[in-house]
Amino acid sequence: MATTVETLRTGEPAPPARPLVASRARASRRILIDRLACRLVVLGGIVIIASILAILLVIVGEVYPLFKKPTADLVGRYQPPLASTLAPGDSVGVDEYREVAYAVTRSGALALYALDGRRALAAVPVPDLNGAEVTAVAALGKGPLAVGTSDGRVIPLDLKFEVTFHGGGRAVAPKPEFGEAARLDPERKRPILRLASIASASGPLTVAQVGPTDLLVHSVVEKKALIGGSRKEESITPATVGLDGEITALRLDGRGEDLFIGTSHGQVIRYDVREAQRPQRLEAVDVASAPGAPVTTLGFLIGDRTLVVGDGAGGVSTWQVVPPPSGGERRLTRVYTFQGHHGPVVAVNGSKRDKGFATADASGQIHVHYGTSGRTLLSMKVAAGQPLQSVVVAPKSDGLLAADRDGLLTQWRVDNPHPEVTLKTVFGKVWYEGYSEPAWVWQSTGGTDDFEAKFSLTPLIYGTLKGTFYALLFAVPLALLAAVYVSEFMHPNIKAYVKPVVEIMAALPSVVLGFLAGLWLAPMVERVVPGLFLVPFVVAPCILAVFALWRIVPSAIRGRVRPGMELALLVPVVLVGVWLALALGGLVEQTLLAGSYRGWLLSALGLTYDQRNSMVVGIAMGFAVIPIIFTIAEDSLANVPQHLRAGSLALGATRWQTATRIVLPTASPGIFSAMMIGFGRAVGETMIVLMATGNTPVMDWSIFNGFRALSANIAVELPEAPEGGTLFRVLFLAAFLLFCLTFAVNTVAEVVRLKLRRKFRYL
Repeated sequence: MATTVETLRTGEPAPPARPLVASRARASRRILIDRLACRLVVLGGIVIIASILAILLVIVGEVYPLFKKPTADLVGRYQPPLASTLAPGDSVGVDEYREVAYAVTRSGALALYALDGRRALAAVPVPDLNGAEVTAVAALGKGPLAVGTSDGRVIPLDLKFEVTFHGGGRAVAPKPEFGEAARLDPERKRPILRLASIASASGPLTVAQVGPTDLLVHSVVEKKALIGGSRKEESITPATVGLDGEITALRLDGRGEDLFIGTSHGQVIRYDVREAQRPQRLEAVDVASAPGAPVTTLGFLIGDRTLVVGDGAGGVSTWQVVPPPSGGERRLTRVYTFQGHHGPVVAVNGSKRDKGFATADASGQIHVHYGTSGRTLLSMKVAAGQPLQSVVVAPKSDGLLAADRDGLLTQWRVDNPHPEVTLKTVFGKVWYEGYSEPAWVWQSTGGTDDFEAKFSLTPLIYGTLKGTFYALLFAVPLALLAAVYVSEFMHPNIKAYVKPVVEIMAALPSVVLGFLAGLWLAPMVERVVPGLFLVPFVVAPCILAVFALWRIVPSAIRGRVRPGMELALLVPVVLVGVWLALALGGLVEQTLLAGSYRGWLLSALGLTYDQRNSMVVGIAMGFAVIPIIFTIAEDSLANVPQHLRAGSLALGATRWQTATRIVLPTASPGIFSAMMIGFGRAVGETMIVLMATGNTPVMDWSIFNGFRALSANIAVELPEAPEGGTLFRVLFLAAFLLFCLTFAVNTVAEVVRLKLRRKFRYL
């Protein structure tokens, strides 16, 4: 390489070029630094990609257990400690650790099974039977039992399990306590064929079947006097059910409101027993899966809101007492039909922890279902033997016991930690308890143990897209129009100040914007809603009027304003227009909206106005997105080659024609990328939507209602979610959806950008 710096004179020969001396060591050092920089950049990219993949793997690892298939493993079979048949009804149970099981026999004994196999437990006789047999057993919620006898008596049994720890081991000891027998039929002493009993807040209520269609309703009500102690009022009311056939099943809800009676002709008859002395018949509904099939068993899911019906044709279905979607009286309504049995259903038992339940037929086929999803999760078969009579779900829903007529027990270990989660329950409409029809609902927690968690992510996805739509509706026009004006028309001196200020706006913490939106902007917007909708219709005419006046100003005066300085004239006009629109909004509200726009919205359009709503979020989140879209779009416009502008202007095009027909198409790949990056920024926004929306997971496109977004829901729910629980993993599923949504948006943006780039590459 050579160089010379001498000046040549006219007619003189050029001197030879002197070689440029460069140090070999210096060149080698530069090459090494360049290579190291390249390797460092590549390494940084690899680390970033690996980090993203690691985050994705962690999320997928937390989500995967939600969709694992449930399993049931046979633990063992246990011979009955007594040679006696089991009593009909809810005569079998187990403790929460599945170490001790019990069974009430017809002969009047409480047989105890040591499921751990380390000891033998003595049977406990039912006291004061006096030669009578046990003819029916009914469970009162999670623990106590009511034992019906062949001479018309009901004996309360409270079986508790005492847990002690010795030498690092656990010992479970059953502690049965029998109460005083109640004589339901003291005169005729008819045997109790079936029994339904509950312990409500007002006192115990028992309904006993003593004949094909004959019932006895026994109630004990404790009344407190203003002075003195309380007194108990006991009543026994005979009732005859008018039906063709006979009663085949009984069940009382835990609130003591409704009595459900299954019949031999496939009907369920509902009685109102809130006044036990005067039960009222409400309705009779055909529930059997086949015409004429008898109702063989009834049961409740936890909370006693959903009735499970098993019939003689093997059908299994769930029912709820709800009003129709159009309103009206509550009716017993079919919710789901489950996988049926090949024979009559003989037993139903609900889980004490969730909405799962088990059904069994006499041949030994057992199905495990889940009431919320309407799915049958497991099927298993008991080895051939005596007909099955009872099935029990363990208190922790981690086991299952089945008993045949002679008391032979079979136990399974069940692994089903997330039965409520399916693709349908997460994304589809689900018929929840108390609802008139299927719906998309997110409600992860409740105030009672029988609360039915609702994990539909659809309202959250809907809210995310809704917030993003209103934010972009506000931000995209302002950002793009501002970028075009700044790039093509604004004076460079003003541009030098405007662009850095807008870029600095991107550094504002979103928590500050959310705080201002929730506590300052939302109340202010609430006062001027009509005026805000008038702003475009007032500001635009004001600008046009000023433009018309500007055109008639003498050219000598207009010439003093340099091109690109029009912003200084327009800012006061816009401010005056906004003030005028807000002032007119109050006048419009008083004259056309009956003095209250909120009342008018409700009466005329059926819309409610929430103070923290989508309009507030659109404005606040728009300010967070505008700097991003503006900066990228303006850079794309500024990078359009200057010779394209010069050529367009030289051919006679105006600056506006040049901007719209030359510059914008050329910069369209960058502008589209700016919009997509703004979309991704709005989708992932957390603090603004958390603080300014009210966080209501409703599915309504109204701009006056709030919503709940995926990101805000994760921020709200995750700190309170038990690690490894269903809610915890569903929130990770929401994060996975957010990850996929962002990835899809960025991929589409890149594909479209490359297509636009190829389309305009010859400009």
